[in-house]
Amino acid sequence: MPRKSTRRDFLRGKSAADAVADVGDRIVSELDAVEGPLGGAYMVHVARPAMAAQFELFFNAGQYETDLETALEALDLVESLEGQMTYFRQTSAISRVNRLAADGPVEVEPWLFELLESALKLSDATGGAFDITASPLWEVWGFSRRAGRIPSEAELEEARQAVGSHWVELDRNARTVRFHKRGVRLNLGSIGKGYALDRVAGFLMEKGIGDYLLHGGQSSVLARGTRFGLRAPDTQDTPGTAGWQVGIRHPLRCRDRLAEIRLRDQSLATSGTGSQYFWSGGKRYGHILDPRTGRPAEDLLSATVLAPEAALSDALATAMFVLGPGPALEFCSSRPDLGVVLVCPAMHGAGIELKTSGLSGDEIRILDENSSLTT
Repeated sequence: MPRKSTRRDFLRGKSAADAVADVGDRIVSELDAVEGPLGGAYMVHVARPAMAAQFELFFNAGQYETDLETALEALDLVESLEGQMTYFRQTSAISRVNRLAADGPVEVEPWLFELLESALKLSDATGGAFDITASPLWEVWGFSRRAGRIPSEAELEEARQAVGSHWVELDRNARTVRFHKRGVRLNLGSIGKGYALDRVAGFLMEKGIGDYLLHGGQSSVLARGTRFGLRAPDTQDTPGTAGWQVGIRHPLRCRDRLAEIRLRDQSLATSGTGSQYFWSGGKRYGHILDPRTGRPAEDLLSATVLAPEAALSDALATAMFVLGPGPALEFCSSRPDLGVVLVCPAMHGAGIELKTSGLSGDEIRILDENSSLTT
């Protein structure tokens, strides 16, 4: 577990010395931590819980004079965004929309309107595989209470009637949100953490900080610049080109690292059901639901997406998991700004198969010798 450091510790530089041990020890379910020190390069590590996750910011130690104060301010921003986006607080902006938008247009802040607009466009682009109105399904399957259950057909159909981005009307001129059906609810859980990372990245850029790695919980990461001491294998990278290295956990063996990914001014998000699922009648049901059918998506074990912005990778990781291997690869092949790693059950036996698109040879290294790879 990461060590907890006080604000005073940060200002004294204690965390710069402690960060190295913290980095290598963390175990997460979908996205692995950055590796330990390379070439004698140490890091400063600042962390804070938010959005039901641990947000963590890593800097090259000694690179920026104000990195600690800036990091604390950046994580303050995450906390304020959570207060506005969370589905679970009655005082949040999203909860206000969910209460009132069926009765008439509800005005929202500019940044929230733009996020909702982006989410609806992604829903259209993915044919409904990504949908921020899917909460009724999540609730009827019991995942909102961490008590999974199989709903009756009547319950499932009732929930499905309130799902669909077509029920949501956005007025750009008035900056309002309106629902055309009662029971519709917005939930930004599949895009909110990524959006928060993007907002932090904008804040850090304003402060003149260009080399860092930012984690948003167990499944989202954004990297800018490079980590000191990290070079691409068998190359003589110039400073600023090496990027940051993160790992993807094996979806069937949570303590094993499946692959390593090198991020160069990119974001990465992984969706999988390794930590949220239940068994019934000998069958496993994961928490990622297909908004189009109302049922759990079953064709993949995990989906990892690399994209320029974290909100995009966050949303598309969920969408690609829902779409399944064929449609997901087709979608990403038409987008040169995207990279994808799909982990599928093996066609024969108990192993796994990896399918990738949009990644160069020095961006990914497969660590599981028993995995077959298709590019």
